[in-house]
Amino acid sequence: MTAAENVCYTLINVPMDSEPPSEMSLKNDLEKGDVKSKTEALKKVIIMILNGEKLPGLLMTIIRFVLPLQDHTIKKLLLVFWEIVPKTTPDGRLLHEMILVCDAYRKDLQHPNEFIRGSTLRFLCKLKEAELLEPLMPAIRACLEHRHSYVRRNAVLAIYTIYRNFEHLIPDAPELIHDFLVNEKDASCKRNAFMMLIHADQDRALDYLSTCIDQVQTFGDILQLVIVELIYKVCHANPSERARFIRCIYNLLQSSSPAVKYEAAGTLVTLSSAPTAIKAAAQCYIDLIIKESDNNVKLIVLDRLVELKEHPAHERVLQDLVMDILRVLSTPDLEVRKKTLQLALDLVSSRNVEELVIVLKKEVIKTNNVSEHEDTDKYRQLLVRTLHSCSVRFPDMAANVIPVLMEFLSDSNEAAAADVLEFVREAIQRFDNLRMLIVEKMLEVFHAIKSVKIYRGALWILGEYCSTKEDIQSVMTEVRRSLGECRPPLRGFLLDGDFFVAASLATTLTKIALRYVALVQEKKKQNSFVAEAMLLMATILHLGKSSLPKKPITDDDVDRISLCLKVLSECSPLMNDIFNKECRQSLSHMLSAKLEEEKLSQKKESEKRNVTVQPDDPISFMQLTAKNEMNCKEDQFQLSLLAAMGNTQRKEAADPLASKLNKVTQLTGFSDPVYAEAYVHVNQYDIVLDVLVVNQTSDTLQNCTLELATLGDLKLVEKPSPLTLAPHDFANIKANVKVASTENGIIFGNIVYDVSGAASDRNCVVLSDIHIDIMDYIQPATCTDAEFRQMWAEFEWENKVTVNTNIIDLNDYLQHILKSTNMKCLTPEKALSGYCGFMAANLYARSIFGEDALANVSIEKPIQQGPEAPVTGHIRIRAKSQGMALSLGDKINLSQKKNSI
Repeated sequence: MTAAENVCYTLINVPMDSEPPSEMSLKNDLEKGDVKSKTEALKKVIIMILNGEKLPGLLMTIIRFVLPLQDHTIKKLLLVFWEIVPKTTPDGRLLHEMILVCDAYRKDLQHPNEFIRGSTLRFLCKLKEAELLEPLMPAIRACLEHRHSYVRRNAVLAIYTIYRNFEHLIPDAPELIHDFLVNEKDASCKRNAFMMLIHADQDRALDYLSTCIDQVQTFGDILQLVIVELIYKVCHANPSERARFIRCIYNLLQSSSPAVKYEAAGTLVTLSSAPTAIKAAAQCYIDLIIKESDNNVKLIVLDRLVELKEHPAHERVLQDLVMDILRVLSTPDLEVRKKTLQLALDLVSSRNVEELVIVLKKEVIKTNNVSEHEDTDKYRQLLVRTLHSCSVRFPDMAANVIPVLMEFLSDSNEAAAADVLEFVREAIQRFDNLRMLIVEKMLEVFHAIKSVKIYRGALWILGEYCSTKEDIQSVMTEVRRSLGECRPPLRGFLLDGDFFVAASLATTLTKIALRYVALVQEKKKQNSFVAEAMLLMATILHLGKSSLPKKPITDDDVDRISLCLKVLSECSPLMNDIFNKECRQSLSHMLSAKLEEEKLSQKKESEKRNVTVQPDDPISFMQLTAKNEMNCKEDQFQLSLLAAMGNTQRKEAADPLASKLNKVTQLTGFSDPVYAEAYVHVNQYDIVLDVLVVNQTSDTLQNCTLELATLGDLKLVEKPSPLTLAPHDFANIKANVKVASTENGIIFGNIVYDVSGAASDRNCVVLSDIHIDIMDYIQPATCTDAEFRQMWAEFEWENKVTVNTNIIDLNDYLQHILKSTNMKCLTPEKALSGYCGFMAANLYARSIFGEDALANVSIEKPIQQGPEAPVTGHIRIRAKSQGMALSLGDKINLSQKKNSI
């Protein structure tokens, strides 16, 4: 904002008396008051004009009694006054009094105070009257030679604005600014001058750059950024220029400014696909991530690396930089670490997986030595999952990973221990050669397990995969040890009343007893082992029915233990097959389904990344593109600047015209005196409203102001400035709205204006509401079943939505809900296949603000009502915040029926 705009913004919020002062009293204060009285009166005049008052009688008074004053506050207020006061008659002619004002402008442009000169030059950028600017041109040109850089850089801006709006007033502006640029030393002045040449005379800008291309590294960062923009535009418009400027971009990768390095790396990637260029850009991004302290910047630059990886030709280059990428793990922020680990996992290959595993093992060990932090456990969990994925993809690494990870089965963090247990269970089933190692390590840590859930899982693994006589005896020894006198783990679980672990123990004892009978031929040893197992079960039953535990044993657990006793008493071949074969086959089927799902997901991802070109597709030659077509193309440089703002820009790049038309909202009717429509552009954390306002009358509309207000967690950043519309003229007004959380929001307001020459009150046109869709902030995400259950238990806000649809198929309804809500179905496809009349599925999504949204779909097809009966049921939504739960429920309600979208 300019100095005048800042003052204006402050003045709007100045409280006034309940009744505005009369024109006569203001005139008195302006004529006869002291400096303070005149200042206050001038403030009130400005506020009244902004509110629609005309006050034509005060114009000459201000020229005579206020304009000659040298007080700096008054001079700043006058800049605001001259900006907003009507300067023309109703027929569009310039007021005669403005000649006197023009003379005052000229004196201020020659004022010895540099701030007054610079402020006046900034103010002149807003003038739209060529008659006022013409006599000031010599004074404006003279300001280019002022000793102070503040005056010079504002003089460049004034000349650029005047040249753009009224070229005839200064036709030699490009040549003038080029000469100024050659001799200028100040960085900000050079930046403004170079920016003007880029837009006014690109050839001159290139000529200047050619003369100093070897000194670009010594320039200031603000000028370097403009140079990067110029090189980008020139090289894309004329690819033959790439060889001329690509060396300059390489040099700018070594700039001391992080912003310059970021833009130079992005430009280099678009100009060249050579491996050396991609490697240099990627290395630059990695250095930025490591050296930058702001976590948001780290995430933005990581996104750029992810985009590089998605290009098949660049992926091989990035694979060589995996170890450099892992240096980012030194950042304590969990989100940065999570994205880094995912990127490294996507890039790892057989050439560097061993080094990756070594680094991850070191990181796991570090988490034991770090003082407990709220994110330490989550980070350890991320490391465990990454090692798990590495072992699955590269089985040779599993032997190195398993011993380290199994130490965490005794970890106090149940989530990390559960991940390790899941990994061990999968590894022991898939890798036959590692079973002995896993069983041996499991027996070592078994007594130290602290969580009952982990204990149950460990019991299952030992019972399922102990295949030798020695291992079976070791399991029995550990069980005896766990039931000892000094309150060991198992004994403690039972005394606390958790007898579900007793049912698991009974199943494990039954499995190993049946296996021991098959391995050992001596009848005496067989009977002794089976008897000991049955004695343990019977003792636990007796304990459960006594008064010692805090809670008595449940009937289900009693039935399970009794069944195991009966099986051991009979030892039939059928039961042996069920306990020792069928259980493992069920696990094998589950892992196979999981593997197929992962392969399908990877296949879809690779298909998405592969670029398919049909033989008859036309080839676009940039050199043959007409100039007007070039101007219609999407500005790729602007897209690269906004790459951090989510997926919106990429969608628009694919089909910019269709995307923009879909986001246009009509705000008024076609018969209203003022027509308005808004293009709603949703960025990551803010909304930009580009409002087109059209004067459909034959009158001049003054002080036409867009007044906006918001509902929901939205905040209007600044009030749009008023403007004047000629008959049948139009203008664009931009407004920024900040978004703080994921919930539905509404932007509403009106347009107020005065009709030039009319004595009536202000006119008002009420605008239609703009509804901000929650789907712009929600993206499909994935989490484990354990995480889903944990979040479901923790989240306190629930919204239950009744199914009311015209869809008659269960699966069709589920797919419709997934499409409408941007959520991802966590329930495997195989579990949803087939037809049984009902369906239950878990859905998950995550907002760009890090908010989680869970949903459980429970639906059925009422067969008794016939085949054409619609689906019925409920959808339960859970979220941490009330707004998220309610907004997602509203979205589901609005889009349940298939013809509603």
